[in-house]
Amino acid sequence: MSKLDEKVGQYIDDLKSKIGESNPDVDLLRKIAESLGPSIYNADAETVASSSESELETVKKNFIDKKLGISDDSKANEALNQVLEKYGKSNRNKYRVVIYYLLTKHFSKESVFK
Repeated sequence: MSKLDEKVGQYIDDLKSKIGESNPDVDLLRKIAESLGPSIYNADAETVASSSESELETVKKNFIDKKLGISDDSKANEALNQVLEKYGKSNRNKYRVVIYYLLTKHFSKESVFK
């Protein structure tokens, strides 16, 4: 099993146990993980500090706006809040790949990763 497979396995477990998604789109999850490159192997970079306003701004600017093409700030804020709520605010480790996966699904932008 490759390191990427192990990471994708962790993200699938998180989606199932913390979000309650019984049948996640593994191909989409893998493509998002691949798009993040080596950052998923860095403990600090692979998670999102949802209590940090600057971290959330980075997610909005670099992923929601640049990658998904959603430039409406109110839509981005609403989606990010919904995703963080779904992930669980009390959950300390929020994987970046899982958040990006949920945002991609929220905006129905799976085609970006095909």
